[in-house]
Amino acid sequence: MLRYLALILTIAGLALALWLIGANGWAEVLHAVGVAGVGGLAALVAWQFLVFGLLGFCWWLVTPGVPRRAIASLIWARTVRDASSEVLPFSQVGGIVIGARAAVTAGVPPAPLYAGMIADQTTELAGQLLFTLFGVVVLLTRLEGHGAVLPPVLAGAAAMAGLMAAFAFAQRPMLRIAKGLAGHVLPASLATFDQVQDQLVAVYRRRERVVSAFLLHFIGWIGSGMAGWIALHAMGRPLPLIDVLTIEALIFALRTVAFLVPGGIGVQEAAYALLGPIFGLAAGPALALSIVKRARDVSFGVPVVVLWQLFEARALRRRAVPGGGA
Repeated sequence: MLRYLALILTIAGLALALWLIGANGWAEVLHAVGVAGVGGLAALVAWQFLVFGLLGFCWWLVTPGVPRRAIASLIWARTVRDASSEVLPFSQVGGIVIGARAAVTAGVPPAPLYAGMIADQTTELAGQLLFTLFGVVVLLTRLEGHGAVLPPVLAGAAAMAGLMAAFAFAQRPMLRIAKGLAGHVLPASLATFDQVQDQLVAVYRRRERVVSAFLLHFIGWIGSGMAGWIALHAMGRPLPLIDVLTIEALIFALRTVAFLVPGGIGVQEAAYALLGPIFGLAAGPALALSIVKRARDVSFGVPVVVLWQLFEARALRRRAVPGGGA
């Protein structure tokens, strides 16, 4: 059922995105995309990898008992997680599971990994909620003549708060879900529920690390939002940084709430077309910005997914051959 739902949502989202582009003029949208060029795309990809480095470090901060050398494995796993969410027909939940699998394959112990994954997702959502509230506050000062935008934005912010509450106050059910999903993808990695629960208790005992992860995730959301600012400069359509961060904060929130839609297809495009004009960015260039960001996602996502599959194949060969080495 979930596969069929994902397929239906993908088709519906793609149809919506194509309709929006057509309604605002293919020529205008594609011209704005072309202005960004290869140089702008390369800058976006490079910036995104810097953000992945920060996010992987956040994951390590709340993963108990793993050495510093595991930071590289968690940065890689976080990169795989986002790449698979963007270029494979999976929801964001599927990307999280694939990221966990990549980390286990890279040698991170399962029990602390699953506990760290729950804590990392909690601190990430907390950071995003703060970023979303920033976007809502700024939006309220710019709504003259655009009052129809407020209900969906407030609904998205309320849903974000609900997700945050779910992760903050329902940790044991989340552990069971994470463990079940991970076991479905990589059965050999399963740890007992008690082991994972003990590790999660150890995570929250180190409050300074949890707070640090929350603050760094907030900075990470700002960094992700700055990608839009970089892209608009490359397109020759610069906007003040605070305006771009506001647009991106609200779009991230809407995409998170619509987590079942693979790649947020259609949701992202509709949000740009809706929010862009409020800040002086016409719908055509706003849709072009969405396309440029998707081109960035494909540019890093496809090579990362291919490389991940090669690593998976090598790991399977090693398990199949007794005593197999490099």
